[in-house]
Amino acid sequence: MAYRTAELPPVDIDGFKDIPFLERMKLLQLHWVQAGFGTPRQTAMFYVWKIFFYVLFGLIVAGAFTAGLEFNDIGGWWDEPILYQKLMIWTVLLEILGLAATCGPMAFHFDPLIGQSLYWWQNDTIRVPPYPNKVPFTAGNRRTPWDTGLYKLIVFWLVMMLFLSGTTSSMEGLPEGSAGVLPSWALITYAVLIGLMGLRDKCVFLASRPEQYVPTMLAFALFTQFADAIIAAKIFMVIVWMGAGVSKLQHGFSCTVAVMLQNTPWNVFDKLRMASVRDYPNDIRPSKFTHYLAHVGGTTCEIVVPLVLLFSPWPWLTWLAIISIWMLHTFIISTIPLAVPLEWNVFFMFAAGFLFAGFPAGDGYGVGDMTPWLLIPVLVVPLAPIVLGAFKPQYVSFLIGMKQYAGNWASTTWSFSDSEKEDRLNERIVKAADNQIDQLEPLFGREISEIFMEKAIAFRMMHPMGRAHITLHMRHSDDMDSRVLREGEFICNTLVGWNFGDGHCNDERLIEAVQERCQYEPGELIVVFTESQPMFDKKVQYRVIDAALGTVEKGWYHNDYAAEEQPWLPNGGIPHVITWTREGYVPNGVPYPGEGKFVPLRDVENVTEATPAPAT
Repeated sequence: MAYRTAELPPVDIDGFKDIPFLERMKLLQLHWVQAGFGTPRQTAMFYVWKIFFYVLFGLIVAGAFTAGLEFNDIGGWWDEPILYQKLMIWTVLLEILGLAATCGPMAFHFDPLIGQSLYWWQNDTIRVPPYPNKVPFTAGNRRTPWDTGLYKLIVFWLVMMLFLSGTTSSMEGLPEGSAGVLPSWALITYAVLIGLMGLRDKCVFLASRPEQYVPTMLAFALFTQFADAIIAAKIFMVIVWMGAGVSKLQHGFSCTVAVMLQNTPWNVFDKLRMASVRDYPNDIRPSKFTHYLAHVGGTTCEIVVPLVLLFSPWPWLTWLAIISIWMLHTFIISTIPLAVPLEWNVFFMFAAGFLFAGFPAGDGYGVGDMTPWLLIPVLVVPLAPIVLGAFKPQYVSFLIGMKQYAGNWASTTWSFSDSEKEDRLNERIVKAADNQIDQLEPLFGREISEIFMEKAIAFRMMHPMGRAHITLHMRHSDDMDSRVLREGEFICNTLVGWNFGDGHCNDERLIEAVQERCQYEPGELIVVFTESQPMFDKKVQYRVIDAALGTVEKGWYHNDYAAEEQPWLPNGGIPHVITWTREGYVPNGVPYPGEGKFVPLRDVENVTEATPAPAT
């Protein structure tokens, strides 16, 4: 990986498309282990500078517009509750504008580098309402002046809150000499505005990361005791960490850690890259070393250390836990992960020190010091969507369900019959950015750009759900070698301006909006959707969607089969169970994999006996 130039796999550029599809995937996956995406290292420096300016201007804004925070006494800021609130507001503002997570090349935004605000300020762009058939006044998929006006009001309100100084009259028990806290009316108004926006467009709502920040805002707005608000903020952070940790207790997380480690800009060590897989180039599933790094260094830290932070009565133990959690977030930041939620990690590092070291449990800020009747809503409000998302993931965004980077999230892969059908997205949909292939072409040329686009498919196949995606595409497409496949997360970026990896943002609702504008014929656009794996259940649900016909097939596959298969599908695909087929629909690809073509990896209920369901 060079500093200024991308690293390409060792192939004949002109002849790359002549290689059969699965062979191309194997070639790209092997190269991923060696070089990750092959992104120039100067891309990492872009994000380093972005973090620097996020911190710098966050402190400048907080200090310049808040009475009691003086630049000649910066050392006295760090226990000020309003600093914590202002930096939270600053982070939310950057998120919703598109300047924080999902910004730049590592989120596949090349030209322009951001999406969010460029789309959400513009009428007639696509919006994705969560409950269009159930909530009045939310139907439709075109952004109206009402939507753009509400978005502008939210941005204005966030900016306005940065200019507010603190009040000491709304909350008892503030530290002596404190600069106060933000007025309750401002925080409640924001929560109402972002809630209304969530009913009109789930993407704007999720981009603001409400599951991370709104509960804490409301605690400071509604609670009358300062200690209750601080303890609630601690509990909310602990639930975020632990919820994310629990969601990673499955096969997918080791795959995520492996591809992150291989794509890390500082990882120039061939031995470390090879150690992340079992037996390069014969077996590139995650190695025991990767499992250890994922589930001891990562999952255990996210589950155990937050409990220490919450209940530790000793300062030395609290600081040991803080340093441990700082190390975890620093490692995540250093990998410059896809979707790049870097500002969130930096803020959580600050919040860990501010909340747990600044207001230790032994000084009256422990769980036992909270007003008893408040403890129930403080636990139920953040836990309810996480529990629902764990057992019924179809009802909850993977962000709300705390599945960030768990390798276990809803996702899609899109397949166009030819490049002209992909070009139709540019021609008929109002959006602020061209398709990624068209953003890359001026930089690298068409052939090299196509390699990078297919590398995104290879990346997805290095996760269990990606192997299911391609298995199903092979069954429903007559010629995989010539079709144009695109990673759903990336294509969603250009259609709605944002996607953190949540397949619910590019499911049937988005496909219907695309079909309304592009009018594809049957077979011209096929999308495979896989849901998150439910807790205590290894059956992963899938749907196959033809843009012109709607959902044409439903079923499930066993996650062990997907996880234990090589990413390039040397056996041709993974077994799966069809539970429903659209009447009259017949797949147009390779034979169904339950007909003896596949050797079971282990006895799995119903898989080897499955046959296509009768048309209904």
